[in-house]
Amino acid sequence: MDSCRCVELVWERWASDRGIDIAPLMKVLHGRKSSETIRAYAPHLDLATEVATLEKMEAEETDGLFRVPGAKELVGNLPPGRWAIVTSGTALVAGARLRLCDITPPPVFVTADDIREGKPAPDCYLMAASRLGIAPARCVVVEDTTAGIEAGKSAGMKVIALTGTCERAALSAADLIASRLADVHIRQTSSGNLSMVVDEMPAEGKHFR
Repeated sequence: MDSCRCVELVWERWASDRGIDIAPLMKVLHGRKSSETIRAYAPHLDLATEVATLEKMEAEETDGLFRVPGAKELVGNLPPGRWAIVTSGTALVAGARLRLCDITPPPVFVTADDIREGKPAPDCYLMAASRLGIAPARCVVVEDTTAGIEAGKSAGMKVIALTGTCERAALSAADLIASRLADVHIRQTSSGNLSMVVDEMPAEGKHFR
């Protein structure tokens, strides 16, 4: 579920109600824990109260949400136990959006509730790899924010970036860039190995195994 505009609407309303300039927040809020954004840009507010308020607002807001073409198909082609969801949202917010997208969370579901330091720190992705029992170097991250890309790379993982949330130029740290999630495909060999292939790229640089 693409929540980019939905998140912005919530933060715009939250900031307006508190007399906070939203402009600097817009540059950093995507892909990060709300607690870290509040701590950095509104340290005068009660952190626990504001985090709870934002969580409730995001869990209830549906304007600006839309299903991402290819999402259900992509995860449907991944074998159980080989993939995880890692999000800077809380379990309440992420769970609500997954239900809207008709996707059942996998057993490994890392949210803001599970970690102390959020993206761009690598903790969330390292936790997911550990729970999957897969070495970080064998993991591939699909991300759409600069904070998420930095987190995945810092964890020692390959990163496929999706355009949309950020300008394409801001995604240059990723290993591959895809215009749409529908352009990312999973293929499984007879030996059980997985290959991720990105459409519309030169043959020499469009896949990971």
